[in-house]
Amino acid sequence: MGETAAVRRASGGSTTRDRVVDAAVLLTGSVGWSQVTMAKLAEVVGVSRQTVYNEIGTKPRLAEAMIQRELERFLVVVSAAFDAHPDDLVAAIESASRSVLEHAQDNPLLHAVVSATHGADTELLPLLTTHAESLLVAAKGVIADRLAPYGVSVGPQRLDAAIDAVVRVVLSHVMQPSAAPAQTAESIAWIAGRVLT
Repeated sequence: MGETAAVRRASGGSTTRDRVVDAAVLLTGSVGWSQVTMAKLAEVVGVSRQTVYNEIGTKPRLAEAMIQRELERFLVVVSAAFDAHPDDLVAAIESASRSVLEHAQDNPLLHAVVSATHGADTELLPLLTTHAESLLVAAKGVIADRLAPYGVSVGPQRLDAAIDAVVRVVLSHVMQPSAAPAQTAESIAWIAGRVLT
C-alpha cells in the first residue's frame, strides 16, 4: 500500500505513537479528517487497532497530538532562524517568518486545515478554535524567549503587543498567503524592525 510505505519512510525508526501521528497527518491530507479512523490508522501503520488506541486514545487526542507535533516542527524552524542571526534582530525575524511560510507551503496537515476553513471538511474546524489560543501562547512564548538576548528597549507591555502582532500576521499569511514567502517575510521584518529597533 502506498500510504503505508510513505508513513514508514517519513517516520523512519520512530516510535509507534510517532508512526500513528505521521499516518494521521498523511491520511488527513489525502482523504480528509472525517475519513481518518483508528482502524484505518492501524492498517496503514501495520499494527492492531487496540495498539492505536493504547498509543493515542481518542480521535480528539489524536488531533491534539497532530497539532502539537506540527507546532513543534514550526518552532524548531523559528529557533534555527534566530540562531542563524544572533546579532541582527530584523534579519532573525525575516528569516524566521520566511522559514515558517516556506515550511507551511508543503505541510499536508496545514493544507487540510486550510481546506476546512473553506468548507471542505468542517470536522477540522474545532481543531482551529479549540487549540488556537494554546498555539498562540506557545508561539509567543518562544518568540519572547528568543528576543531576550537582543536587548530590545521596548517596555514589557509594548513588547508583548509587538510579539502578538508579528505572530498573528505570520499565522494569517500561513493560512492565506498573499505573496511569496520571501516577500511577505521582508514586509513583516520591516514592520517589526520599526517597532522593536
